[in-house]
Amino acid sequence: MRRVRPGAAARGVPAERALTSVTAGQECPDEERPGPVDLPRLWHVTLSVSGPAAQLPDVRRGLEQLAHDHPFLLTSRYAADHAEIRYWEEARDLHDAAAVALRLWGEHRLSAGLPPWEIVGLEVIDRETYHQRIAEGYGPPPAAPVGVHPF
Repeated sequence: MRRVRPGAAARGVPAERALTSVTAGQECPDEERPGPVDLPRLWHVTLSVSGPAAQLPDVRRGLEQLAHDHPFLLTSRYAADHAEIRYWEEARDLHDAAAVALRLWGEHRLSAGLPPWEIVGLEVIDRETYHQRIAEGYGPPPAAPVGVHPF
């Protein structure tokens, strides 16, 4: 009798099914079930905006209104001609988190009384990367204190 190593098909006998790797958060591939399940993940977003100088009290008031309307905002820092907003976004993937972030300023500029600035920077990283950066001593410090603060 010829020995066959585990997972290999015997000579002349077709393998019934190839083995497939499955990463965390995925369903096992099966003909009756769909492929991977797209579960939402947490993404750390840093949105940078800038433009013509505005009155500091107006910038602060606008950012406070944005934080009130959208309590997911962690912290905002501002100056007369630029601001940075940091928050956690729950989304299926990076593309979805970035799309929401890119709409945030424009969609809420009028309702929150924000300056007519443009988005000049966007960083979206997953939760694991964020925590790894913090643990290694680089990257932005954790968002504390929470709220709206001058640079």
